[in-house]
Amino acid sequence: MEARKITASSETDYGSIVQSSSFQKLLSEKKKFIIPITIFFFCFYFALPILTSYSTVLNNKFIGSISWAWVFAFLQFVMTWGLCMLYSKKAAKFDELAEKVVKERGTNE
Repeated sequence: MEARKITASSETDYGSIVQSSSFQKLLSEKKKFIIPITIFFFCFYFALPILTSYSTVLNNKFIGSISWAWVFAFLQFVMTWGLCMLYSKKAAKFDELAEKVVKERGTNE
């Protein structure tokens, strides 16, 4: 019987957390960052196989015998590391917003 009480209580708490302005701000900030970055990542990632399969634009020489396809492939590694570092820095702000949600929840109990 106590398990039901805990479950009902946590469901109610979750409902109030979801409705809180600080939680809504956290979700909004994450969406504003994650959605554009994800779109950019997929476009950049799939551009290499699409361009190499359906065009010859990346077959041109960059330096010596290195073609633009190799440069683009290398840049994908750079892009991945760059996005990882960018997200790591942005995650600190998300953590601050999450702490605010937790503190508000603690004061409401």
